[in-house]
Amino acid sequence: MFKDITLGQFYQADSVMHSLDPRTKLVGTFLYIIALFIANDAAAMAAAVVFLCIAIALSRVPASFMFRGMKGIALILLLTVGFNIFLTPGVPIWTWGPLKVTAEGLRSAAFLACRLVLLISGTSVMTLTTTPNSLTDAMESLLLPLTHIKVPVHEIALMMSIALRFIPILMEETDKIMKAQMARGADFESGNFMKRAKSMVPILVPLFVSAFRRASDLAMAMEARCYSGGEGRTKLKPLKYGRGDVVAYIVQIAFVAAVILL
Repeated sequence: MFKDITLGQFYQADSVMHSLDPRTKLVGTFLYIIALFIANDAAAMAAAVVFLCIAIALSRVPASFMFRGMKGIALILLLTVGFNIFLTPGVPIWTWGPLKVTAEGLRSAAFLACRLVLLISGTSVMTLTTTPNSLTDAMESLLLPLTHIKVPVHEIALMMSIALRFIPILMEETDKIMKAQMARGADFESGNFMKRAKSMVPILVPLFVSAFRRASDLAMAMEARCYSGGEGRTKLKPLKYGRGDVVAYIVQIAFVAAVILL
């Protein structure tokens, strides 16, 4: 169940996407998200799908691993699609009592589902090909001008890095707790929705205890190493742009321009 969540995980491979500067991938992801919300017809969506397929191919991450994270948002996807199908006003094509399906609702639901799938998949390309530390360095570098107006850029980037690093750790911890309780006779799958939700409550206590213990260990480790913030700190691996990053920026800008024109 929790192994299907790929957010925060890094897939080791020797690919073009892995070799790009993390700032290039971070900016490219934001441009891709902007392009998804700009796209409002089939041609623009098709261009977004082609762009994503090329990025996945260049990343050398298996497509099955890439789309495995879709299982975690299946319920949200079904709810949003259902609401758009039945609650969007327009020309009715099917009615049954108070329920009414409209052509506008079907179109809106299709575009929304496509946007959501492409959004999660595009974000996964960035996280699967970039380590959390590299993402932290990229975010700090891009937000560095905000330090002139007293924005704690380093602390914000550090919090994002810790959050991304702890997501797979907490998911693995949750999976271990569930398996341990199932071995003792706990049942998490039978019954209605409310019964299954109540059966998950005993998992929360040991999970929160484990999370607080890990947070305490991390805080003590940072204090033992005399951590005092980002001022005056140097980088073990300074970020440097290469020729591939220039090409990537050109391709990203061309893609956004093509979506706007379409």
